Amino acid sequence: MELQQELIQLNQTFATKEEAIRFCGQKLADAGHVNEAYIEAMIERNEELSVYMGNFIAIPHGTDAAKKEVHSSGITIVQVPAGVNFGTEADPKIATVLFGIAGLGDEHLEIIQKISIFCADVDNVVKLADAQSKEEVVALLNSVG
Repeated sequence: MELQQELIQLNQTFATKEEAIRFCGQKLADAGHVNEAYIEAMIERNEELSVYMGNFIAIPHGTDAAKKEVHSSGITIVQVPAGVNFGTEADPKIATVLFGIAGLGDEHLEIIQKISIFCADVDNVVKLADAQSKEEVVALLNSVG
């Protein structure tokens, strides 16, 4: 799947995980990948099961019921250098890179798999979090086999 540069956002700051998830959803909606209703489903999905994946990444995506809100597969990559807490104050889970995903059918599974392989190496996550340009983010993610 092609990465769209307009869906890559560098140097973002969020007060809460909900704000971060809504930002990702709005980017997907603005690009025409999803209806606005998908954003609420992304919030709901995180309440059911955290979208925090470890290694400083979170992958906000909608519930299965929200698949009807997806027009086309898309991914937004949001860099959060200061991090955003997807855990609790007592058990923080800080994400510095967010991958907001919408997938038609099972297309998103392949996307998540690629991200998981790339981000399994925490050095790769650090490179993404430190990337200075959208081109650098695309090059890093396209380096995955």
